[in-house]
Amino acid sequence: MCFSFSGDIMKRILAIAAIALLAACNETAAPAPEAEAQAPPVDPEMEVTDETAEADASPVNLVMGVYDAFEYGDMDGVTANFSPDIVWNEAENSPYADRNPYEGSEEIVSELFARLGGEWDYFNATPSEFISEGDKVVALGRYTAKHGETGKEMDIPFVHVWTVEDGSITGFQQYTDTLTHTEVMQAD
Repeated sequence: MCFSFSGDIMKRILAIAAIALLAACNETAAPAPEAEAQAPPVDPEMEVTDETAEADASPVNLVMGVYDAFEYGDMDGVTANFSPDIVWNEAENSPYADRNPYEGSEEIVSELFARLGGEWDYFNATPSEFISEGDKVVALGRYTAKHGETGKEMDIPFVHVWTVEDGSITGFQQYTDTLTHTEVMQAD
């Protein structure tokens, strides 16, 4: 990690990142920072067997878990299955590709997600389909967002390619309409 923050600054960064992540899978704007997100209730009647535990750890379920955790603003859940040396790449020519690759959970949260949370009124990443082959999981979906400074909105497609090895997410590659993304961030 390139930066060192005091506890109060880190709490603010994580709050901003949590808001951005909460908005990532919602159709509406993220709640105010003081609102606490809650994880979905656990069904105590649900029996966990070796078979269900193995299905829960499938590559697709691990990736889906990231999007689900975004929805609840659960940063620990978002990064729970990230490998310590995960490599995250934003699409070439993306406004956020300037720091590619982001390496490790802390860098992804503090240098990417915190920027998104600070610059956008809301930023949703809504997957609509998952395709899995070998160690790759592809998520197809759409970004909907409103930029805080310009007030411009976007609705663009994305493709996320996740790499999952030995039960851990080791890589992420984004593909999207970077021209529209950049134009929305620029004042007229």
